[in-house]
Amino acid sequence: VQLQASGGGLVQPGGSLRLACTIPGNPRFFNRMGWYRQAPEKQRELVGEITSGGSPMYGASVRGRSTVSRDDAENTVILQMNSLKPEDTAVYYCFAHNRLLEESYWGQGTLVTVSS
Repeated sequence: VQLQASGGGLVQPGGSLRLACTIPGNPRFFNRMGWYRQAPEKQRELVGEITSGGSPMYGASVRGRSTVSRDDAENTVILQMNSLKPEDTAVYYCFAHNRLLEESYWGQGTLVTVSS
């Protein structure tokens, strides 16, 4: 299963970004989907994820300025992040967890650079 992410690029400090990820297959099979990120020389960390019931969870470093949502009609999970900081610079990866197969699938990653 190949997830396809879009968005990203260069963003100025204080700006916003919107990332979208298309997930092939029936959305009912995916009980969790969302985003992680990995900055250079750092471990991958949670940005935000959302359950099939619509309950979100966010990483501490982005909580309060990020929103993860899912559109099951479009098989898409979306990340909206505001008030971006240089430390938000990272490769952002979308994922989806298949509850029946107990497997997680990942996108190829999209680079976000926050710089003036």
